[in-house]
Amino acid sequence: MEEDGRSSPPRSLEGVGIGLALGVGIGVSLGVALENWGLGLGIGVAIGVTFAIAFSARPNTKPGTAADPEDPASDDGRPTP
Repeated sequence: MEEDGRSSPPRSLEGVGIGLALGVGIGVSLGVALENWGLGLGIGVAIGVTFAIAFSARPNTKPGTAADPEDPASDDGRPTP
């Protein structure tokens, strides 16, 4: 909850799948290259979690809403007047 009582906009969950898929792909590649599947997948999962967090950090914006580029507080998902 934000200080003014409104909840923050929901985060996108599609980025989590993209991030984990990229991480597993990188992990398999590293596992083959290093000839050590455990280490490769471990590094890949760590990279995947990083990607998942980065890609899900974008808040969902609803159609018909817009943010004022001059006012960062205006991107709250509510329709513009």
